Amino acid sequence: MKIVCVGHSTFDTTLAMKEYPKENVKYRVEKHIECGGGPASNGAYLLAKWGMDVTMLSIVGKDYYGDRIIDEFKQIGADTTYIEQHDDHQTSSSYIIANKGNGSRTIITAKDKPIRALSEDVNLKADVILIDGEHPETAKQILLNNPQAISILDAGRVNDDTKELGKLVKYLVCSKDFAEEITNLKIDADDITSLINCYEILKKYFQNNVIITLEARGSFTEINGQYEIIPSIKVTAVDSTGAGDIFHGAFTYFIANGYSLKDTIHYSSITGGLSVTRIGSRNSIPTLQEVLEYDTNII
Repeated sequence: MKIVCVGHSTFDTTLAMKEYPKENVKYRVEKHIECGGGPASNGAYLLAKWGMDVTMLSIVGKDYYGDRIIDEFKQIGADTTYIEQHDDHQTSSSYIIANKGNGSRTIITAKDKPIRALSEDVNLKADVILIDGEHPETAKQILLNNPQAISILDAGRVNDDTKELGKLVKYLVCSKDFAEEITNLKIDADDITSLINCYEILKKYFQNNVIITLEARGSFTEINGQYEIIPSIKVTAVDSTGAGDIFHGAFTYFIANGYSLKDTIHYSSITGGLSVTRIGSRNSIPTLQEVLEYDTNII
């Protein structure tokens, strides 16, 4: 099974703190965590870690961070042939404050001007495709060249490109913020009607399988004609960095391997939930065995 991921690559530096810092105060932390990041990139990393045949398509700079990102993918066994390094492009870098007191994270990203497509046409064959809206022309080309593929959009940001790409994929897995912005409706996770109203607009617009993620509350979708909230697991969060990306990577794994939609969301929620109990993004990805054994361990 060949998986192609297209999306944003960044380099993350995470500082874990006991509380959110105050302005104009000096702080010292014991250590910092460095690793690659980005929505589809983190998904690709998880898929490679879980033993899948993954090719990552992305653009980074010909710089230290770009080299580190490529090296990480090589070490985990992903195909980096289509990660381009450009002389005139600076690799994105994200600086993350992880508040261990409540599990929140604050991210500041330095990002160069977006590049819509890789330098050359990419005629890859794919069984599974994961995209995040970055490099949209290349993502569209991959989708159109592989209409039979299982395709997933990690939809976090509303723009013309995600609107177009969302109509080309089989699974639109979007954040609550994305759903609210595109529908102009407010979601209350305790009010099933608000979720249904939002979902129906998205379903009509995109004409595919729509899943709305609700962070700690779980995910909402329609399964066999019934609306369902598949809950998240209960954990003590220390750092939520990358949890959404990790959820999408796990979703891609399970749906591609023949799991039902309900089980796919359930195991993806376990994966994302376990990740927030650890500091960092890629560092926090659990093993496939941890995820599959979680239900057994809590009985």
